[in-house]
Amino acid sequence: MASVRSQYLWEPMLAAYNHPLRLSADASRVVVRPFHLAWQANGAEPGRAQRLVRAVLDLDAAETRRQLDLVLADFEARHWQTRRVFETRFDQIRTLLDLDPTDVGEEKRQLIGAYFCHEYSYAAAALMNPSVVPHPDQSGLSPSTLRILMSLRAVGEGHISSVAFREGLISAGCELTLAPEPPFATAADAPDADGIYDLDGPTTVYRHPDSTLSGTVIFPITPAQRNGLEDLRLTLFTHDDGSREYIGTYTAYSGREIQSELMRTRDFRAIDLVPMRGAAARNKGMALFPRKIGGHYMMIGRQDGQNLFLLASDRVDQWEDGDLLLTPAYPWELVQIGNCGPPIELDEGWLLLTHGVGAMRKYAIGAVLLDKDDPSKLLGRTVEPILAAHDQDREGYVPNVVYTCGALRHGDHLFLPYGVADSSVAFAFVPIAELLAKMS
Repeated sequence: MASVRSQYLWEPMLAAYNHPLRLSADASRVVVRPFHLAWQANGAEPGRAQRLVRAVLDLDAAETRRQLDLVLADFEARHWQTRRVFETRFDQIRTLLDLDPTDVGEEKRQLIGAYFCHEYSYAAAALMNPSVVPHPDQSGLSPSTLRILMSLRAVGEGHISSVAFREGLISAGCELTLAPEPPFATAADAPDADGIYDLDGPTTVYRHPDSTLSGTVIFPITPAQRNGLEDLRLTLFTHDDGSREYIGTYTAYSGREIQSELMRTRDFRAIDLVPMRGAAARNKGMALFPRKIGGHYMMIGRQDGQNLFLLASDRVDQWEDGDLLLTPAYPWELVQIGNCGPPIELDEGWLLLTHGVGAMRKYAIGAVLLDKDDPSKLLGRTVEPILAAHDQDREGYVPNVVYTCGALRHGDHLFLPYGVADSSVAFAFVPIAELLAKMS
């Protein structure tokens, strides 16, 4: 892993260390995904899936081998364990169509699996809106080093958003080291994604046992998610019994409607995608506090699209409308404000990063400080943005935007990954004491 020392730059309001590393959209990052067809016939004629399987089964051995060789020549070098992926997909198809596997040879199984897969470039259009948490594995590190896990919103064909991950290290001196991406990416497996189960409720996806987190992508599964999993805000949540769980909020977009959902996991092996209920869950941009406060789960929301609200609930998956917390006050945020990730606990209170939208729809990042015991009390607020787009950062998929879905405290600094023009991801280290000193 290569490490690059941060550079010292002046930001609009305070001094921060901007790291020269950038992550950008990359059309070469592809995965094999299930290709879903209609399973049932609409009358006497066989359905598409049945017809396709029957056509492959009717091929003689020589033609089966020739067609499989063509597929492998095109795709085997581009993907990890391609033959095994095809075999796994065949197993899913045979279950759906009640096939007898004893009647299907290895080459036909792989060819059938290939017909029910497709290649997808998951980050061809944009890479943006990161959040960051401590990695589940902190073994073998010095006291000044933290292993991190970032989530990223990756946008591919059809403007469909998925969740990608990158692992890395941050250490003293504001140094950042990202683990290299593996040569092959794999999609998290969703065994119930072919339409035979009730997909309106929670579902679980599984990371391949041999895949790293940096090589794992989570795609939309349910009808509510069909057009995207957007803006995951991850936090490491501490339960009342001291156990810890990664919980993230994200926006599920069906193509017509949005709803907020939860991503829950202990180890990023099995990952639950859970719809939230209640009036507040019909909106986007929700951010969970990393522990209960006063016996309640707490959330920052934006119920009216322009102000911040404080929500409380006895259930982490049930959220009703809350109380008004913050309204736009300064020119750089007059259009609307929102949160930029889960609140971060400091000795001084809860540090909440915010985003503001000003003239010409320019996005910038600010911060507020909330009382630790009663987050409805505002202790401080930045008058000017702590981060805004510079000339070289204005151009992109959506110009004039800087945006983050979550930062992380490390020592005396805030490690802040952020999206630039909805096109790339940059990194900054912000001195916490100076940030608090700039609040009024």
